[in-house]
Amino acid sequence: MNKLQADNVSSKNTAKLWRMTEPEKNLPDYNAPDEDSIHFVVPEDCAGLRLDQTLARLMPEYSRSRLQEWILQQRVLLDDAAAIPRQKVWGGEKLAVLPQTQPSDQPYLPEDIALDIVHEDDEILVINKPVGLVVHPGSGNWQGTLLNALLHHAKQLEDVPRAGIVHRLDKDTSGLLVVAKTLVSQTHLVRQLQERSVKREYLALVYGELRSSGTVDAPIGRHPTNRIKMAVTETGKPAVTHYKVEKAYPGCTLVRCVLETGRTHQIRVHMSHLKHPLVGDAVYLKGPQKCAPQLRELLSGFPRQALHATRLALDHPASGVRMEWHAPLPEDMRQLLVQIERVLDEAE
Repeated sequence: MNKLQADNVSSKNTAKLWRMTEPEKNLPDYNAPDEDSIHFVVPEDCAGLRLDQTLARLMPEYSRSRLQEWILQQRVLLDDAAAIPRQKVWGGEKLAVLPQTQPSDQPYLPEDIALDIVHEDDEILVINKPVGLVVHPGSGNWQGTLLNALLHHAKQLEDVPRAGIVHRLDKDTSGLLVVAKTLVSQTHLVRQLQERSVKREYLALVYGELRSSGTVDAPIGRHPTNRIKMAVTETGKPAVTHYKVEKAYPGCTLVRCVLETGRTHQIRVHMSHLKHPLVGDAVYLKGPQKCAPQLRELLSGFPRQALHATRLALDHPASGVRMEWHAPLPEDMRQLLVQIERVLDEAE
């Protein structure tokens, strides 16, 4: 459909099309406001404004896009009739709005999810996060997260922002993560992260044969065209990753990465920037990678990015004592290395 045609589609037809294509989201027909509706009389100073603009003034706590969606869903009545998005108001009309609760509007609920606790005291909690566990609720993952598990494990975390979470690991990255159990400890840990005194080391299996250790000092920001990805970009935030070769194989290398900064997807982006993307990384791998023929099927079949947070060191928020924890490779990465060794031995 070209722009001229799109401009000729009325708001009423748009609403009708939405109801046809999204039937599971439709409301039953109602001719009178629900008892849970919010009622307004359109102020005179809104005369000549579109309905969605008027609602944005009357309900500033909600985004314009959310209000427009409610109009399309027939959750807004104007003088007891279903409203359409772009119609104008002139002052004095009766408005009834039936808000639709979003998952993000709900309080997070405690859930009985098993945690691998490496350390716990009155101030902090150190978790060895498994693969597949989302750290914080978000789009598509409003339940079953580490935050939900923490609220069940320690009730006092209800009073700490983000249930004490101060840094994150990707869903499919395993390893060590610290949680603050008090607001004071959370503030202290955040300050340590800002000052870069928290040390985090990761083990990653990357494609290609790295011959020496090195440092990637390249800013990271949102990818300019793919919004689910990050990228090295001039307008990004400073990001520094040090890496050291642990063991080289034909076509892949086990590296130890030490973070100075904590940008989203930092190791995955930086190693991809070096043309050594992580094995199993569905987001940053670009087509088939060069590797030993006997390893190609094994590496391409690994189901997640081969990345594990193996070491965490920080100053205890209360005592100031330097503390350190280590988490061995999870079973899937350990088995991958065992299989690589076996395949290479059989090929000799």
